[in-house]
Amino acid sequence: MTGGGPRPPTGQVRLRDVDEGDLTTFFDQQLDPEANRMAAFTSRNPADRDAFAAHWSRILGDETIVKKTVLFDGLVAGNVLGFEQFGGREVSYWIGKEFWNRGIATRALSEFLNQTETRPLYARAAKDNLPSIRVLEKCGFTISGEDGGFSNARGEEVEEFILIQRPEQEARSTTARSDQNQ
Repeated sequence: MTGGGPRPPTGQVRLRDVDEGDLTTFFDQQLDPEANRMAAFTSRNPADRDAFAAHWSRILGDETIVKKTVLFDGLVAGNVLGFEQFGGREVSYWIGKEFWNRGIATRALSEFLNQTETRPLYARAAKDNLPSIRVLEKCGFTISGEDGGFSNARGEEVEEFILIQRPEQEARSTTARSDQNQ
């Protein structure tokens, strides 16, 4: 393949429950400066292994959070989470940089949404994180508002979009995905 464009979506994407053995890969993935800049809202010090372990210990111990590891051809590619925030149910995901541009985030999030009955669902993305906004839109989310805050990863204020997936959007998104697969 020539050029630096997106690679075609190949390989198997699968979700499973997060286990503690995944955390080493998650830690290594979140060290990437470009990934942190795109995500914008990350930990104060991504290299602080103890803070990372404490954060994930809270996540793993919270039964209200849905925690899935994203596998690509059997390799840990990232994670998808569902949790309560700001009075609603929200989703977030992280895909390791080495797995970008393969359609993995879209397929993983789509699978996660198929396993989640709660609607509406919310997501957030920095306004300049166009790849993440595209993933969310492909999965039936639409921009519903704006917010912002201080980004540890960028050392500045960052504006973000709030996106929502309502039940009627999910039905259209599922139909569109089905049509694309035929």
